[in-house]
Amino acid sequence: MSPTFRSLHNPNYRRYAAGSLVSNTGTWMQRVAQDWLVLALTGSGTALGITTGLQFLPVLLLSPYAGVVADRMSKRRLLQLTQLAMGLSSLVLGLITVLGLVEVWHVYAIALIFGVASAFDAPARQSFVSEMVEPSEVPNAVSLNSATFNMARILGPGLAGLMIGALGGGAGATGWVILINAASYAAVIWQLDRMDPELLHSPKRVARTPGMLREGVSYVSGQPKMVMILIIVFFAGTFGMNFQITSALMATDVYGKGAGEFGLLGSTMAIGSLAGALMAARRTRIRMRLLVLAGLGFGVAEIVAGLLPTYVAFAVFSPAIGFFVITLLNSANGIMQLESDPQLRGRVMALYMTIVMGGTPLGSPIIGWVGETFGARWTLVLGGLLTMAGVGVAVLVFWRMQRARSVVLTPVGAPGNVFPRVWDNRTVVRARK
Repeated sequence: MSPTFRSLHNPNYRRYAAGSLVSNTGTWMQRVAQDWLVLALTGSGTALGITTGLQFLPVLLLSPYAGVVADRMSKRRLLQLTQLAMGLSSLVLGLITVLGLVEVWHVYAIALIFGVASAFDAPARQSFVSEMVEPSEVPNAVSLNSATFNMARILGPGLAGLMIGALGGGAGATGWVILINAASYAAVIWQLDRMDPELLHSPKRVARTPGMLREGVSYVSGQPKMVMILIIVFFAGTFGMNFQITSALMATDVYGKGAGEFGLLGSTMAIGSLAGALMAARRTRIRMRLLVLAGLGFGVAEIVAGLLPTYVAFAVFSPAIGFFVITLLNSANGIMQLESDPQLRGRVMALYMTIVMGGTPLGSPIIGWVGETFGARWTLVLGGLLTMAGVGVAVLVFWRMQRARSVVLTPVGAPGNVFPRVWDNRTVVRARK
């Protein structure tokens, strides 16, 4: 088997990847259909923003607690429950839309319920990857996950647009697309159920104790590599990954194009992301140097994109942005999983997802203001500069943490300690005494 697809020799991962491709395609179809439905009902951009906010707010608020849940129960069963909840949400929205009963408050309520399920799904899904494959295959499995996601990102919106157009383009047409997404969740649930538990590398479940969330934060804050990663992805996510704003402003304000040309930019960027994911899948290990170079490359690519003179040049160059983004995120995700204690992996990935996804809502108003005040090109130029600055800050913090730990270090090995790889100055003092 090609080294690019070596994780697929594992039957559990092969089933998971197949189900994910079907489900992710359905999810991207629903994203387009849901946006079209809100606009058909209200004609309001504000209503569209409210829907998006309600869907992502639970992810920001609940992900850290969802990580605790992921560490306390079977991730495979948790994923089946979250997929069932999201599938039922889509089923209800699709049915009331097809029957002509839908109102905008229905969309708001179901978006919120969907967001709660997504909040518990994300850390379990991210950390479950390392249970399906051998440690040496984790980088490959993470990269193939990104590849399937970006394949779905290319296929889903186009299929949704064609289907909505073929069915008349009204609100009722979106309902049938949403119903297809509801059915797609069955693929993941079925494939999860078919997995062989004997082939899973499931850690011992953690008993419920007070302060489990604080325990996870403390663990991550003591790991220089993890702190460095979180700083980089925070700056990149907050100031650089606002593509819905930056691409829209560049397409309309700078190049004078319409919605069709704006939509094309999402597809061209996804092509770069898919290429980056497949290239990453060939790597057998992830170096911190790759993470730093990907962060700097992303910053430079955004600056260059902000200075390009024509729409064609911008569209042709946009895959480079997608390539660097997916290389950065894949490297960060893989290192976080490989470096984390298995009994804390759910909480570690929950904190990671909170930082990655939490930065965008914070940065979007800032980048939007920059575009309105100084021009659309500055949304990309400033985003690139701040991303590069974030990489510099992260490297400096990593260096200082490593230097502080290199004095005289004694491993924390007391009975009952769940952090065998954590080092701490208080332990050094006790050892000297």
